[in-house]
Amino acid sequence: MTDAVQQRFARFAEQEAPGRSDLYVEWADGVAADSEVQGVLARIPENRRQPPLVFAVTRMLGAGLVGYGAWRSFVIARADEIVAECSGRRLQTNEPLRLAPLLPALSEIDGPIALLEVGASAGLCLYPDRYSYRFVGADGRLRASLDPADGPSTVILESRVDGALPPMRMPDVVWRAGIDLAPLDARDERDRRWLLGLVWPGEEGREQRVSAALDIAASAPPHLVAGDALEQIDELAAEAPRDAALVVTTPGVLVHIPREAREALVDRIRGLGARWLTIDPPALLDAWDPPVVAAEWPGFVVALDGQVRAAADPLGRWWEWRAGIGGAAT
Repeated sequence: MTDAVQQRFARFAEQEAPGRSDLYVEWADGVAADSEVQGVLARIPENRRQPPLVFAVTRMLGAGLVGYGAWRSFVIARADEIVAECSGRRLQTNEPLRLAPLLPALSEIDGPIALLEVGASAGLCLYPDRYSYRFVGADGRLRASLDPADGPSTVILESRVDGALPPMRMPDVVWRAGIDLAPLDARDERDRRWLLGLVWPGEEGREQRVSAALDIAASAPPHLVAGDALEQIDELAAEAPRDAALVVTTPGVLVHIPREAREALVDRIRGLGARWLTIDPPALLDAWDPPVVAAEWPGFVVALDGQVRAAADPLGRWWEWRAGIGGAAT
């Protein structure tokens, strides 16, 4: 099994971390050349030993942003605890910046809105009305800005917009809830450390953004339910206010659900009579209208009720409005 660990971390160091985190390149290179550390990580189930997950667990447990030698000593000293934590956790990227490309589609829905997120983690994407937005062009100049009714937020979501800028407005969210296999509590210090540990070292501004969003979620916690979405969504949706438009979001979660269950969940959402807002890889679903040619599509697809609205970076760093553009499949 150590061969599989060696290959996985070598690939991460060579193909995934460069340009994003120099420290993670160093750590992954170190693991790939270190049979003793490979032996520790081989004790973790294969689907729980992704390098970002392993690195985040060690940071949550107290490993600093140190060189490989010091990190290695931490892993050897805390091996049993690291194996146990990794075995019980999964990657839970909770990036509020994803709301930037979702906002134009959300703006199409008349409020008030009851917002229900599948794969909510700590619920940081349930507060589109509590964050500030700054949309810039390719030259870095400000093209548009929106703030909550009570003024600029401590969370500022800055995103590059290519092409046309659609109409946008701050949504009126009156109820927010989420489902997750292992929901996190923004008020819990250990859960906060875990989410912040999932931010790669070197990702400028992201840790501060997530930390500030955690503070907002902690001040008015959403209703989060633990469990499988297929089993929980009907009951949770029934709790939404009757006089609000129910909007179900699935930002970045469907890719982690097996195909049969994924398609069943989409059908279930549509059966609720809810609006469905998502951002997904172009080849993930056959629901896009108009159809999308995955090989020619930049980034992910933003869609409302399956209707294509935008192409976007998976984490929301840039987007391009595509609604109403002829030949959206090109």
